[in-house]
Amino acid sequence: MDDEREARRAGWRLMRGALRSQTRWVVLGVFAGALWTGAKVTIPLLAAGAIDNGVLPGDGGVIWRYALAMLAVGVVQGLASGLRRYVAFRIAYRTETDLRHRLFAHLQRLHFAFHDEAQTGQLMARANTDIQQINQVVILIPLTIASTLTLGAVVVIMALHNVLLTLLALGCLPLLNIAATRFAHRIQPVALGLQQELGDLSGVVEESISGIRAVKGFGAERLQSKRLDHEADAVRERALEAAQLRSRFLPLVDFLPILALVAILWYGGHLVLDGQLELGYIVAFNSYVLMLIWPLRMAGMLVAQASRSSAAAGRLHEILATDPAIADHHDAKPLRDGAGEIHFEGVSFGYAGDRSVLDRLDLQIRGGEAVALVGPTGSGKTTIARLVPRFYDVSEGRVLLDGVDVRRVKLRELRRAVGIVFDDTFLFSDTVRENIAFADPQAPMDAVRRAARLAGADEFIEDMPDGYETVIGEHGYSLSGGQRQRLAIARAILADPRVLILDDATSSVDPTKEHEIRAALREVMAGRTTLIIAHRPATVALADRVVLLDGGRVTAQGTHDELLESSERYREVLAAAAAKEAATTTTEPAS
Repeated sequence: MDDEREARRAGWRLMRGALRSQTRWVVLGVFAGALWTGAKVTIPLLAAGAIDNGVLPGDGGVIWRYALAMLAVGVVQGLASGLRRYVAFRIAYRTETDLRHRLFAHLQRLHFAFHDEAQTGQLMARANTDIQQINQVVILIPLTIASTLTLGAVVVIMALHNVLLTLLALGCLPLLNIAATRFAHRIQPVALGLQQELGDLSGVVEESISGIRAVKGFGAERLQSKRLDHEADAVRERALEAAQLRSRFLPLVDFLPILALVAILWYGGHLVLDGQLELGYIVAFNSYVLMLIWPLRMAGMLVAQASRSSAAAGRLHEILATDPAIADHHDAKPLRDGAGEIHFEGVSFGYAGDRSVLDRLDLQIRGGEAVALVGPTGSGKTTIARLVPRFYDVSEGRVLLDGVDVRRVKLRELRRAVGIVFDDTFLFSDTVRENIAFADPQAPMDAVRRAARLAGADEFIEDMPDGYETVIGEHGYSLSGGQRQRLAIARAILADPRVLILDDATSSVDPTKEHEIRAALREVMAGRTTLIIAHRPATVALADRVVLLDGGRVTAQGTHDELLESSERYREVLAAAAAKEAATTTTEPAS
């Protein structure tokens, strides 16, 4: 309970902070609301004057003057109402946009370990559903301020004419306050639970769509449908629970003004008959009570929405308050010139909750040297590739690039100096050209074509409907695995990195086509520091030196031929990888 309360407080702080940048618009909204309130409460007074001074005496000229005055005030009220609403929606949508930009930028800064554990569906729910909930309460705030001003003005005007009648008319308001407090207390945990359930529902949908090939491949459609049904039922139950609470509270908001009208007709009627109150003010008092219905409903809507919005903002704050574990050091320096020499000094590292993957690893790679990392699954090959660009930080030891600890280098410059082609290629829903030029969108077309040619991708690109301007589907699934990897290689080539890391970059390429890419890679690797993580002997042979990893340490190194002759473990690792590849069946061509 304390955690939920603190999350709501953090949510309110987040929303207040988001509104600070729009102070001028908030002030304008309050001014428009005050102007609208003044015009709105003036009309019943004019109507009362028209009745008492024009209708009852039978003076048509007075009636016309009051009618024209009411018309003028009505114009002011209409203009102020339009301005008030425009300002309210502008503030709300500006706040929504700012928070979405802020969240997206923060997610981009957060470290890989955060994204390893975070569920994509939950993050999507925060970026959409939660921010929309904040939008809803921000819209209501300026409108509620105007309604509150209306309530205050009505109370003052009524009290100036007859205090006892005002007390009878508005005596039920304390009951509304008590009911609103109880309602807010009860709906807060329900609102928080609903936001959580919506996040879980988004997670199931996102996983089912992004993993549709696995779902269909294993015939698991019914299983995913059951998961969706379970989450959808949970959302429905929470939503109905919230609706039940609202159905008990909001009718009270509608009923209280009826009691006030009865009180005015009963007591005010006696005052008129006794000559203590003019008839016009009975009409005005009735108008004022009816005028309170909307402020009271607005207050009820705000209480209901505030609980859900504060819960949503608290969930958003949870992410924004997460500090990036990988960030520029306070004295980070630009990356100095060098040939790309890499040195691992006594490096130990383990992922969260796991045993150490690297155990006091010592490895030096000379500038311009091509080194192949070979080892069984879990030996730390990919981990080494992730430590060079600081996707993770070492637990012990240092990783040096051209003699400088990578933790003392500006992160952006470090990562632009290291080009990586992973085995799980990711392509964006964009043109082929934009995917290749991802690191340098302004790259000339000649450079894009050269990168594609070196990666062995130019031939199949030219055969596509619009060539380099062909838009590929989400994740590039409209292409074969080999085509996706060749585009990823072209993307890395265009970035012209100081260090090139190929993490099983040819694993999805058909062996009959692999020789074309190998020939291109030789040209790209010339004079460039290259880490090759591979299991195919032909790819391993591209390296100047092969390093055998086992148990997070270097157990042997030499050329491919030397290790084949001298290391039984090296032969075992290659044989196991070859057997695994032969046994693997794919569901897509690897051309």
